[in-house]
Parts: sequence; C-alpha cells; structure tokens
Amino acid sequence: MSYFTNVNEIAYEGGSSKNPLAFKYYNPTEVVAGKTMEEHLRFAISYWHTFTADGTDMFGRGTAIRGWDHLSGLDLAKARVEASFEFYEKIGAPFFCFHDVDIAPQGDTLQETNKNLDIIVAMIKEYMKTSKTKLLWNTANMFSDPRFTHGAGTSSNAAVYAYAGAQIKKGLEVGKELGAQNYVFWGGREGYETLLNTDMGLELDNLARLYQMAIDYAKEIGFDAQFLIEPKPKEPTKHQYDFDAATTLAFLHKYGLKDHFKLNLEANHATLAGHTFEHELRVARINGVLGSLDANQGDVLLGWDTDEFPHDLYTSTLTMYEVLKNDGLGKGGINFDAKVRRGSFEPEDLFYAHISGMDAYAKGLKVAAKMIEDNVFENILAERYASFKEGIGETIVSGKATLHTLEEYALQNKPFNNKSGRLELIRATLNQYILGDL
Repeated sequence: MSYFTNVNEIAYEGGSSKNPLAFKYYNPTEVVAGKTMEEHLRFAISYWHTFTADGTDMFGRGTAIRGWDHLSGLDLAKARVEASFEFYEKIGAPFFCFHDVDIAPQGDTLQETNKNLDIIVAMIKEYMKTSKTKLLWNTANMFSDPRFTHGAGTSSNAAVYAYAGAQIKKGLEVGKELGAQNYVFWGGREGYETLLNTDMGLELDNLARLYQMAIDYAKEIGFDAQFLIEPKPKEPTKHQYDFDAATTLAFLHKYGLKDHFKLNLEANHATLAGHTFEHELRVARINGVLGSLDANQGDVLLGWDTDEFPHDLYTSTLTMYEVLKNDGLGKGGINFDAKVRRGSFEPEDLFYAHISGMDAYAKGLKVAAKMIEDNVFENILAERYASFKEGIGETIVSGKATLHTLEEYALQNKPFNNKSGRLELIRATLNQYILGDL
C-alpha cells in the first residue's frame, strides 16, 4: 500500500526549479570540501514528529490527515512502519530516529510492552534489509507516561527508577538489533520544580549511576554505538539538570563520564536556554563532545519548544561552519526533530517541510565551506587576537606569565590600542557569502 501516492522520489533540480517537490540546493552526490553532501549532512527523519504526531496541541485535537488514521494498536504501528520506509525512500533520507513508544504501543505490563516492541522491531529489521536507510539513533521515552511524573533516572521513587533502567536495557538491545550508530539519553523530566522537596545531590548521583549501568550493559552485549546526551533547559520541568552544553559537560566531568558521551544538540533547546545554536555547538566542539544535531528552530516570540522546520540560512550556515571545523559529526547526523505546523495537515506537507530543511542545511554547508576555504573567520580572529602572538601576549599563552610579570608590563604604561570589532562589516560579509556574491 502507498501512503504518499501524490509524491514521487524527490530529485535535485537546482535553484531555478519551480517544482515544490524537488531539491533546490541539496544534491546528495555533489562534492563539497572533499565529501558528498550526503556524507556531510547525514540527514535523519524523526519518527515521532513525522509518523506519530497528529497536530494535537493543548487547545485542540489533531488535524493531520494520514493514511493510517483508521487503525489502532499493533495494526497502526505496522502501518506506520510501512509508511515510514516509503517516506525515507522518496525523500532520500539515509537515516531515521525513534523513541521506543513511537514505534510500538505500550502494554499494560512491561512484558507486554516489550513483546509489542519485538514484533515491530522485527518488521523494521526486515524493511532495512532492502533499504539504504539506517538507524541513526534510538532512545527510550521516559517522560510521557504518568509513572514518570517525578522523573525517571532522577525520580524520588525507586520503583520508577528500576522501571527506567529496564526500559533503557531494552532500548540498548533494540539499538544493537537494528544496528543503531548512536543511542540518545534525553531527560525529558530529569529536573525539578522546586528545591523545597528535592534532594538534588541524590538525584544527580542516581542519574550518573544509571548512565554507568548503561555503559556497562552496552559493553556486556557488544553494542558499540556512540552514547549521546541531549541538553534542554526547561519544559516540562522548570529546572532541567542538563540545562545546556556547559551544564552537561560539568555533570560529565564530575562523574567521570566525559569519555563515554558526546552531545546531541538541538537548535530550539539552545533558544530556550538563551543561547544561539552556534554557541552551543562551539562549546561542544572546543571541548571535544560535538556528537550529533537535532535540526529545527524555535520562535523567539514564544516561550516553548515549537520544533519548527529550519529555514534560517544564517543559523544553518553558522551550524555547518562548526560541523566542518569539527571535521564532521562522525557517527552522528542531522536529525529533523521538527514538525509541520498544525495548519499544514496534508501528507504532502511532510515532504515540503523536509525539502525546505534539507535545502537550508545544504545551502549552509556550501556557504560555510566557501568561507572556510577563504579563511574569512580565521583571518578575523587572527587579526583580533594578534597581540597574543608576541610580547606579553605570547608569554600569557605559553604559560610563562605570572602576576609579577603582568604587573611589571602594566607599570610601563604602554598604550592599549584597542581595535574595532567591526561586527557590522563582518555581518555584511556573511550576507555576501549567503547571497552568493563572493
């Protein structure tokens, strides 16, 4: 059965194309900076937003029109698998991602839930035998069910903590079965509302213990996927423990976990943390933990996680600059953790949205590669920090300076000679590159 009968395989037609069901900038075989676009970008489709979400929001029921709407239970889950692989083939996606509850219905017991998972995982594995699309990462949803009202790995209830551990164990087994290249830990409710009833130390210790158990079990079963943590500052809890890249790094360092994890960073989460996406990427990159991306964007006029498809060329360009300077994403990729707007309810809208996002990142890749080739930012930084290449600056960078030598230099009362940061000129130059004039 075809669920997207009005759509053929999406082809690259170039920037002059008027065909809405064609790529304008994403050409998977085009070589940029020594690799094909497909190799650089490693696009992934999020199962939850694309095949499970129906447009429901806090004010109204779902609006999405899907060919599987009339089904329920395992029949619905099986239909979504069929639809998903049709979508991957037509959009040309090399990867997909899912939470456990996205692909299979929960049962009344853990045993029943795992049985449902086994049925759907076997079906996905069969489809993967003839598909080029692979599993970028999987994860466990430990935030939607009421049992996780106080968290999972940071729950105040030991029985809930145990259930979370069992769910992760099954998730690692599923990841190995399907050849996942990564496994993501997203603490949807790993946080707190108030310190008045929270033992923060115990909760963080317990979370670290759970991560260590996952490391140990992955080794036990021979699952060699890269482990990723996805920071988020707030929502649903007021204070999330993995607020941003820097906070998560501090946690990993404290508990001796840094060598086992990298970060899966999301643009909309950066916005909620009061950062730009490129800030979060830079923090991760300079600390050696930039692992994978969730590509979306938020609305700065709204205070929640809107998960819009990315179309901001400034962000996609600066994102790909960080990725290229990181020498790529390794096992990671660019997952569209994004949903069509509630008013975009027809099946074709899923294609329009992904085409737009893939084109935005393809354009960003080409612009970033050209800017690196021309040493645009590198030259700016070299000139701005030139004082650290010689004299007192060189002694500071080399570690030879002391407060005595700094005072001795300062007492010479030499002129400071600060230079303009020329931010407006830099932005104008960035505009020229994005517009293709340089």
